Amino acid sequence: MKKIKFCFISLIFVFGLKSTSVAQNSYQVAAVAFYNLENLFDTINDPAINDEEFLPQGTKRYTGKIFREKLGQLSSVLGQLGTGMTPDGPAIVGVAEVENRYVLEELVKEKAIAGRRYQIEHYDSPDDRGVDVGLLYNPKYFTVTSSEPLTVTLTDDKGKPLYDTRDVLYVSGLLCGERTHVFVNHWPSRRGGEEASAPRRQQAARVCRNMIDSIQAADPEAKIIVMGDLNDDPTNASVTKVLQAQGKQDALLEGQLFNPFYSFYKKGIGSLAWNDSWNLFDQIIVSQGFLKPESEKQWFFKKAEVFNQMFLTQKTGNFKGYPWRTYVGDEYVGGYSDHFPTIIYLYRLK
Repeated sequence: MKKIKFCFISLIFVFGLKSTSVAQNSYQVAAVAFYNLENLFDTINDPAINDEEFLPQGTKRYTGKIFREKLGQLSSVLGQLGTGMTPDGPAIVGVAEVENRYVLEELVKEKAIAGRRYQIEHYDSPDDRGVDVGLLYNPKYFTVTSSEPLTVTLTDDKGKPLYDTRDVLYVSGLLCGERTHVFVNHWPSRRGGEEASAPRRQQAARVCRNMIDSIQAADPEAKIIVMGDLNDDPTNASVTKVLQAQGKQDALLEGQLFNPFYSFYKKGIGSLAWNDSWNLFDQIIVSQGFLKPESEKQWFFKKAEVFNQMFLTQKTGNFKGYPWRTYVGDEYVGGYSDHFPTIIYLYRLK
């Protein structure tokens, strides 16, 4: 297998605050992050979901020791996210591929992040694989006012129901006093092929877009953040046409969203690797409410990163340069995740 070219850039979803000086002005900085945790299961058999693979007696021999090691690895990443800009670390972290609330409760207790006292928003999804999305937030910076799961119903071209998938998690709250709407997504995979499976991701995107339309109808300037593992790149129709997220700020039409990861993808920078090429499925997208002039004392989008630090990458072997994952097939290799985290930074004049 060829070794894919590796580009250095940081990517994460985090919320935290720090005063900084940019162009002689004093700003507050908020970082927002997303991380696919790659099959964060517990070791207890749940008959209601498909978790047999991730049990001590399962094909992966997923023991309590491995579970604890994985928690330690993931918490060490979260402990470093955004700290160059925000000493308290992420105030909000969207996550995917978690089995249940319990694994998140165990994650936030880990020494590397326990002091942040993360709170959790999570709902059990009907997903066939048994994985959900969730949101961690630091109540010092973010206050949740409401949340709900948005059901994604997948159908074929004749309207016949298909398999069950993840809900979209919708959370509304206050980011240091400013109303902010957050959507955490994990759209259907590309099983069966990219083209054949594309309608399923478009159906998930439509669920998210319908709620965004409702929010914008009430408040055209609403601050909205859409994050997640979309299983599509920034150029795919689910993102550009259904979600209506574009890569050029100066060309946005009314109601469209801005996707800062479009330009990353065009430069060959990704968040996961497959068949010796990069995809950028892990994206953080913002509404035009975050594209206000800097003179206004409101949060505005400043920059984005893919957090692809060297310690998160495989150093040797066929997958050199790929994200260092927990398993290769059924072999435990002790890494972090098969995805890099992503991050955006919001600024506000003090």
